[in-house]
Amino acid sequence: MRIHERFLGRSPGKSGQQGTGDTFPDVSMNFLGHLLVSGNDPLVIVGNFMADAVKGRDLSGWQTGLQQGIRMHRKIDSYTDNHPITLIGRERLRAHCGKYAGVALDLFYDHAIASQWAALSNEPLGEFARRMYTLLGAHASVMPERTQRMLTYMSRHDWLSSYATIDGIGKALGGLSARVPGGEVLIGAEEVLKEHRAEFVGECMRFLPQLRNHLNQADAKS
Repeated sequence: MRIHERFLGRSPGKSGQQGTGDTFPDVSMNFLGHLLVSGNDPLVIVGNFMADAVKGRDLSGWQTGLQQGIRMHRKIDSYTDNHPITLIGRERLRAHCGKYAGVALDLFYDHAIASQWAALSNEPLGEFARRMYTLLGAHASVMPERTQRMLTYMSRHDWLSSYATIDGIGKALGGLSARVPGGEVLIGAEEVLKEHRAEFVGECMRFLPQLRNHLNQADAKS
């Protein structure tokens, strides 16, 4: 779960718009994974969700819960970037995706989580997704503007539930490919998922409890 693989790119077009007219220049993957491990505090969930759009170490301008969520997001990033399990998945994608292998892995791990959801939560995925859209929408006013725009698009197209299917992953990859330099290498990467789905799902399911344990240990020390 390479949760911190971000893009700072704009959609093509005179005003940075695609056919839908939606833009979200700062896009992060692993939305479902982030939300799953965020706990139950609304502000922590919101802080984790918007963290990629928050720069710098000084978080004093944000509410305490938002600060906790931002720091959680960064802890997850730091832990996952060099974890041996995620390195295996990225290397499997390297030949197809090049420097964007971690980006594709983000989506593949969210697919793994969505497809194994019943083993991870008692709440059906569709209900969880709707609850998250509602919660995040209720706190949209505290988010950076670009995160607000992205949330509107995410909830409108139900990204969280769409990750459960390979077709949904393919559509997500296609959308990303149009918004990043050299992103055409992402097109068709879902075929790698089809071929190695058991490996990606198994690796994600082994990694997830290790991530949870890491976050619990970090909380105990803080």
